[in-house]
Amino acid sequence: MPLVTSRAYRCACGHRVFFRNSECLACRAPLGFLADDLAMHALLPGPSAGTWLLHGRDGRYARCGNFATAAACNWLVAIDGAGRRFCPACALNRTIPNLADPENAERWGRLERAKRRLVSQLLGLGLPVTPRSTDPANGLAYDFLRAMPGQPPVTTGHRAGVITIDVDEADEAACEAARKALGEPYRTLLGHFRHEVGHYYWDRLIAGGAWHEPFRELFGDERTDYQESLRRNYGQDRRPDWRDRFISSYASAHPWEDWAESWAHYLHLRDTIDTAASFGLVIGTDRRGDGPFAPHHLWRSDSPSSADFLQLLHDWLEITSVMNEMSRAMGQRDFYPFVLAPRVVPKLHFIHCAIDAAARRIEPRPMSLTA
Repeated sequence: MPLVTSRAYRCACGHRVFFRNSECLACRAPLGFLADDLAMHALLPGPSAGTWLLHGRDGRYARCGNFATAAACNWLVAIDGAGRRFCPACALNRTIPNLADPENAERWGRLERAKRRLVSQLLGLGLPVTPRSTDPANGLAYDFLRAMPGQPPVTTGHRAGVITIDVDEADEAACEAARKALGEPYRTLLGHFRHEVGHYYWDRLIAGGAWHEPFRELFGDERTDYQESLRRNYGQDRRPDWRDRFISSYASAHPWEDWAESWAHYLHLRDTIDTAASFGLVIGTDRRGDGPFAPHHLWRSDSPSSADFLQLLHDWLEITSVMNEMSRAMGQRDFYPFVLAPRVVPKLHFIHCAIDAAARRIEPRPMSLTA
């Protein structure tokens, strides 16, 4: 199926550049990422200080206001009279950590890199990415918080359009310790961002609309006591059959978490395939006839997206099997430490269909108070 977010870019000089670059290492041209076309651009000096022109494109641009900060944002902002200072990713920030602390500054930089990757993908999928500051009813905001000594710990989570991320999640040693303590095969900053934004899009795309009852049929009734469900999960009272029905053990805790874990997994899948295809690593031939999954495994086998989704799924299984072997060849943990059970596939297809429908027509709804 077609790419939604290309990850292969080239400078005007012809050399390959990457999503995080702000300068071409070959010709030293300044670079910037433009959300309008999801592409990296070589920059030419504009008519006044701090302004830039793009090769082959009209208009004037400025660096994001976080370019010269620890966030090191390489995105661009159009100079169009709207007075915008921040790019679509940085405009989502409501609270950032105290940057006078060097640890906070370093960790905030890691958080912002993960968020930019997420936001670029959401834009590519055609999902609404609107700051809460401009749309209090439906917008998205991020609070990056860090507990001070003697204070209660910060809880990473989502509530009514505000996603809180514990800054200490960007401490690699702490993240690895938490991964081991919780028995998780995979724990990354990008994973946190994808999971928590899944809760946000449940409110935007599912709650109270045409997709709500189908959601309950597939994921379960979200009116089940949420806090009690989490208590059982963290008390090791997990479903013994979770491997057959869920993408992770945490997904089995509650329908909201099943949705968010499945949503994050879909974004992992989609971005990995886009990246592989961008570099010519996915052949893209029709594998619907010889793969392990068939139309009857899907949420709705007669949906317009069923053939494309099966193609995506089989490309995913092919590329991850190769990547796992490559990781083992380097003595590393598996690139993809999950088993894609048949009962998980309908959930991923449901998310695929919901995103496709949302990209065609969004109907904003007031936020509910999901945690």
